Amino acid sequence: MAQNTNTGGRIQVVLADDHDLVRSGIKALLSTVEGVQVIAEARNGNELLQLLETVKPDVVMTDISMPGMDGITAIAEIHSRYPEVRVVVLSMYDTVDFVKRAVANGACGYLMKDAPPFELEQALRSVMATGSYFSAAVAQRLLQPSEPTVDDELTVRQVEILTLIAQGKSAKEIAFELGLSPKTVDVHRARIMERLRLNDIASLTRYAVRKGLVKA
Repeated sequence: MAQNTNTGGRIQVVLADDHDLVRSGIKALLSTVEGVQVIAEARNGNELLQLLETVKPDVVMTDISMPGMDGITAIAEIHSRYPEVRVVVLSMYDTVDFVKRAVANGACGYLMKDAPPFELEQALRSVMATGSYFSAAVAQRLLQPSEPTVDDELTVRQVEILTLIAQGKSAKEIAFELGLSPKTVDVHRARIMERLRLNDIASLTRYAVRKGLVKA
């Protein structure tokens, strides 16, 4: 059972992001905010959940796209195990799908990594006072109809092949990794392009990034 380490009424925050420089920058910004303290940091969802076994922050600020356990899965686990901990997403992704998935899994706040520094403080104060915070741009996304998920649009095998294509692997490399022939991979790639109405590898890669299959 995580112990509540909050003393003195400070808003205690745990940061989760796989980029050390990003975490350091956010921590530096939060250190200038009166009454806010970053008490721990994690590089991925697994580390984050391990931390929460021993510390109990008021707020977790997490990225979505991280290696191992991603942010969406971690949010769901936190919401299930520690419902009193507020989770705010800090991400570069602002598509309808990402925002709605985060909220559906338990996030109570969502803001973009290119948000002005004052918005970090605004988000923390808001989730503590009202239980939620969404920037104007993100709130608009919540009102839009959801995009089809990648699972709606492609088969499991096609998702595997698309992910490897977006990672820059050749048909021969993909074939070897998945136990297929290069010709079969080419057929799958053609069907993926047809199904998604995309005409080149660059477009496929952008789609894979937008859907969270690979990182930009």
